[in-house]
Amino acid sequence: MNFRRIVASVTLLAALAACAPQVTPSQSNAASAARGPQTLPSDIERLVGPAYDSPALQAYVDRVGQKVVAAAALPGTFRFAVLDQPLANAHAVPGYVFVTRGLLAILEDEAELAAAIGHELGHLVQRHAAQRARVRKDMLDAAVAAATTSGSVTVGRSVATAGLLALRRYSRDQELEADKLALGYITKAGYRGSAMEALIHRLRSQSQLEAKVMGEAPDVGDRPSASSTHPAPIERLEALSGLPDNTAPGQSNQKEYFAAIDGMSVDDSPNEGFVRGTSFLHPTLRLAFTAPPDYFVFNESDGVLAVGRDRSLMFFSCTTDQVPGRLDDWMRNKLKPTPTDIQAIEIGGAEAAIGARPRGSDTGLAQARYVIIRHGERICYFNLVSEGPGQDREIGLLVNAARSFRSLSVAEAAALRPYRLRIVSPAGSTPSQLAARMPYQSLRMDRLLVLNAADTPADLARRAEIKIVEP
Repeated sequence: MNFRRIVASVTLLAALAACAPQVTPSQSNAASAARGPQTLPSDIERLVGPAYDSPALQAYVDRVGQKVVAAAALPGTFRFAVLDQPLANAHAVPGYVFVTRGLLAILEDEAELAAAIGHELGHLVQRHAAQRARVRKDMLDAAVAAATTSGSVTVGRSVATAGLLALRRYSRDQELEADKLALGYITKAGYRGSAMEALIHRLRSQSQLEAKVMGEAPDVGDRPSASSTHPAPIERLEALSGLPDNTAPGQSNQKEYFAAIDGMSVDDSPNEGFVRGTSFLHPTLRLAFTAPPDYFVFNESDGVLAVGRDRSLMFFSCTTDQVPGRLDDWMRNKLKPTPTDIQAIEIGGAEAAIGARPRGSDTGLAQARYVIIRHGERICYFNLVSEGPGQDREIGLLVNAARSFRSLSVAEAAALRPYRLRIVSPAGSTPSQLAARMPYQSLRMDRLLVLNAADTPADLARRAEIKIVEP
């Protein structure tokens, strides 16, 4: 699930940031313990996250990338790597192109992987990031000059707003340019031209699934928006449709691709913890809690967010910063504004404290609670927010959910394993039986169809091999 899709829902959480002791990014991680083997330079890893610990898969992706670079005769030296992330994404920094495990899971063949790589190479070759930085600087300079010359902050803001809209349009043009460049790159490398369109369809289907999970309209990602920095999928497909290379024949190499991704994790890293339905379980930190029923739980490197259908929020994280003395005294003496109704309690047999954030201009009439728990050498905390007509009931549900926090036994932690992608034959099983094997609580058939780029369940039965997710 794409955490960024619901960022607009967490505005009130910014007002609650004081609940956490002040820590550096390397210390604050709901779910970050020791990393695995480091395969990227430390400065790059700090920027994009760790690489996936699979030498065979890393080598395969790098071979595909180098094939595209060589065929297109691109200048410079590039390295291609798989990031240890379950979200479907690809991006680049100078000299590096990255794809995530999540993206590899929804692609159907090597040609589509080459298309994703080619798109990011297009951004690098055209120096799009540097161009955007220059445009952004010019826009800010113009806004400051306008405010200074006119003596009006409002005028400066108006110029800045117009400049931001222009920058977004500029970014969208760059995305379309990268698509067209990628199309040329992959056909020169011998891949089918239709892979570029297929890549866009894969991302669109994934976005529609995410919207469905969140109870949003499936076409939410198709709606053009002046504020968006990326063109809608329909715009990208229309831009490609008239290009000759779009229908160029070429290789797909599905067999090789399926062999490369068979057994790949499609879950969070164990060092980040696992979401299982509405529960979060961390095998390394040995902790767990369960959000209220019908909440959507998102795991990110800086914390865990649970979102209710009414947009009530629960944010959880841990820090290695120490809190000397009693937790309720720390809450009383260190948090500003000072919480009300502070209580010293026990949660899961551990010392804890709870308090309410005073209502004011930053929270309005919303109900907000802090819960902090001493867990071994860490301090873990929940920030809870609810607003709307049912906020009193909802904040009670959130507090009870925070009280579900507990330590995992050694055996429980050892038994936790990431979900993995498997390549299987659908022969002998109905589509419903295949979907029932997916380890999710909802939308199992929808997830299976998106995973396999299938329009209907019947499409699955006609294939020699399909992708499935298993515990």
